[in-house]
Amino acid sequence: MNHKDTKDTKWETLDAVERSPVKVSGVWVFRNTRVPVAALFENLRDGATVEEFLEWFPGVERSQVEAVLNYELKMLAVTV
Repeated sequence: MNHKDTKDTKWETLDAVERSPVKVSGVWVFRNTRVPVAALFENLRDGATVEEFLEWFPGVERSQVEAVLNYELKMLAVTV
């Protein structure tokens, strides 16, 4: 199993996100939305705040954003 497979499996444990081949070409999205999780990171990278992101994507809940960010912080602490 490569690193990508491990990461995908762990994403599947998050209630905040989902992935379906018929929804946004199968990319990870915030649950019950069509907003790609990547949009969060792209907006943060470009200088947006979480509050701005939530304003721009009203279907996404703060708890979902926090779950994704907390997950990524945990992944950074995991040794491979």
